Amino acid sequence: MRLELKATVKFVKDLLSCDRDLDETTLDVFSANLRDTLTSHYNQHWFPERPTKGTGYRCIRINHTMDPLVAKAGAASGLSEESLRVVMPKELTIWCDPGEVSYRIGENGSVCVIYEHKGKIVKKSSNVNSQCRVQSYSRLPSKIDISRYVGLAAYAS
Repeated sequence: MRLELKATVKFVKDLLSCDRDLDETTLDVFSANLRDTLTSHYNQHWFPERPTKGTGYRCIRINHTMDPLVAKAGAASGLSEESLRVVMPKELTIWCDPGEVSYRIGENGSVCVIYEHKGKIVKKSSNVNSQCRVQSYSRLPSKIDISRYVGLAAYAS
C-alpha cells in the first residue's frame, strides 16, 4: 500500500503545485495529511489478493464537489475546499488499488495509469501517448507535464 499511496499523494500534490500561492511547506504538510488520511481510510479496505475489491471505497472523486478525504487533508493543512477546487480539474477520478494507481480527467477522458506493479517488475511507458490520450480541459493547469505521471519513476523519489 505504501507505494500506491505515495504515487497517489504525489499526483495530487503535483496538481496543487500549479497554484503559485501555495508554498512548498504547505504542499508538504498537505501531502503528509493526505497520506495519513488515506492510510487510515484504506487500512481495513486493502486486499492485495483481490485488488478490485473495495475499489469504489478507495476511489478519490472530484465532480462538482470536493472529495471528502482531500477536503479533510486540506482542512488539516489550512486549505479551504474552495482553494483546492480552484486548482484541481473540475472532474477528476483517482483509483488507488493494490498494484495500480490510475486516474481519469473528465467523465469521458481516458483512464491513465500513474503506477503499476506486477510482482517485482514495475511497468513504465516512455511514450505517454501510447498509454493515454489526455484531452484538454480548461480546469487542468497548463503547467502539468502528464508524462511525469507514467510509471513509478516520478513517484519513487
